[in-house]
Amino acid sequence: MIRRKTFLIAGLILFIGVIGWWLAAPLFFDNAVNEAFPFEMPSEAEMAAMSDAELQELEAEFEAAVPDATTVDQLSPEDEGKVEQMVQEAAATVMIETNVEEPMPGAIAEWTIIAQGRFVDADNFHMGSGNATIYQLGNESVLRFENFNVTNGPELHVILSKHPSPYQSSQLGDDYVDLGKLKGNLGDQNYDIPIEIALSEFQSVVIYCVPFHAVFSIATLK
Repeated sequence: MIRRKTFLIAGLILFIGVIGWWLAAPLFFDNAVNEAFPFEMPSEAEMAAMSDAELQELEAEFEAAVPDATTVDQLSPEDEGKVEQMVQEAAATVMIETNVEEPMPGAIAEWTIIAQGRFVDADNFHMGSGNATIYQLGNESVLRFENFNVTNGPELHVILSKHPSPYQSSQLGDDYVDLGKLKGNLGDQNYDIPIEIALSEFQSVVIYCVPFHAVFSIATLK
C-alpha cells in the first residue's frame, strides 16, 4: 500500500510538473501535446484498494495541479482544448464521486414552485440529468436539485443564466448569477438564491466549469 501510494504521488508530482512546463513554454506546446501523456493514472483496482484518506489526498493534489481560469485564458483555443481534455480524463479517474442528500428546508408543501426544468447533456463528454426546481416561501428562494447526476470535473459552479439554453460559455452573458460551488456531482441538494435576484429574468440553471469556461449540463426553466 505504501509503495502504491508513493507511486501515485510521484505520478501526480510529474503531472503537476508537465502541466506547468506546457503552460510556461507555449513555443514548445504543440510538440509536447503530441507525445504520450507522461502520467499513469491509477487503475480501478488501485483506487478500490486505497483508503478514504488516500483518495482525498490524491484528489486534493490533482485539483491543485489544475490551471486556474487566468492561466487557461492565456492559452490558444487549440491548446486550451487539449489541456481541458487531459484534465477531464484525469478527473474521471481521480475525483471522488460526491453524493449529497440534503432534505428540502421545511415542509415542501409550504413552498411555491416558481420554475423548474430537467438537466440535459451539454455534449457527449459533459453530461447531466435530474431535476432543477426553484421554490419560494415569502422572501426566501431556493434552487433544489433532485435525482441529480453530472460528469465530475474541477471547480464546478451552479449558475443562473438569462439564456434559455446556453450550451457554450459565450451564451451565458455577463449578467449571470453564480450561486457557488457545486456541493456534489450526485444527489439532492439546495442552493440559496439571493433575495435581490429577479427570478423571472432567469431562464436556465447551468453546471459550469470555471477554469475552462465549459458548460457541463443545462436545465431550461419553465
